[in-house]
Amino acid sequence: MTRPITAGVDGTEESLAALDWAAREAVRRELPLRVVHAWRYAEALAAADRDTQHGWVSEGVTEAVRTVAERHPGLTVTTDLVEGGAAEALAGAAAGAEMLVLGSRGHGPVVGFLLGSVGQQVIAEAARPVVLVRAEDQPAAEAAGRDVVVGQHGGPEDSAAALRFAFETAAARGAAVRAVRAWTLPPVFAYSPGSLKLLDDAGGLEPYERQALTEALQPWRERFPEVPVAEHVEMGSAGQVLLSTAGRAQLMVVGRRARRTAVGARIGSVAHGVLHHADCPVAVVPHE
Repeated sequence: MTRPITAGVDGTEESLAALDWAAREAVRRELPLRVVHAWRYAEALAAADRDTQHGWVSEGVTEAVRTVAERHPGLTVTTDLVEGGAAEALAGAAAGAEMLVLGSRGHGPVVGFLLGSVGQQVIAEAARPVVLVRAEDQPAAEAAGRDVVVGQHGGPEDSAAALRFAFETAAARGAAVRAVRAWTLPPVFAYSPGSLKLLDDAGGLEPYERQALTEALQPWRERFPEVPVAEHVEMGSAGQVLLSTAGRAQLMVVGRRARRTAVGARIGSVAHGVLHHADCPVAVVPHE
């Protein structure tokens, strides 16, 4: 089954930037584009019945889609107006998509139709990757030799989904991947005879981390031999190390653990920090 790239729009500047980004990515990957708008009937507008309000919404979405179709004449575009809450509509739209693309504004929480906890709910509960694009996104950055930056942690399986997304995106763009792994000194009680032997065999903490990154990248290098790869290992918190590379990134890819906790789904501290502070588009990729 061919999954479309889905863009959520609400008429704001940032959502239109997200629509443009999604259209360009759909063309690169030779996928259809689906445009989704969530709306609610406003009973307060007594002079306008449901059909009239639906017509107003449809007109605005049609105009945005027409502009995209003119820029990309070979692109297949469909639209869906979903009546109901934005979080439910967008999370549902993500389920059948290759990725869901949304707009965000500034260096603060996701806004537009994603107000407060709603944006976090969509990102935390979406079963597929979610890409956040700022209103100031510049298409030229995609052709300026910048890397697709991806965070890697743990063993090869822990970041497999994020690495797959990063390599697929880089291959479609003719870009390089910069894989980033951050490390910190473990507490004394974390040392054990087994872990000490692993560190000794690797030659120390930093060589061990470099080896772990190389091993995680190996299957993706083999699968995408045409994609140049740079390895970046640095001591520090994962969020800080990733953000230190954002200036050279055309896209930043981070993972999100898909398991629910006792307090519900969560984005995770690293993804949360990058979403709030990276200037480039950010893809959040769920994994088990």
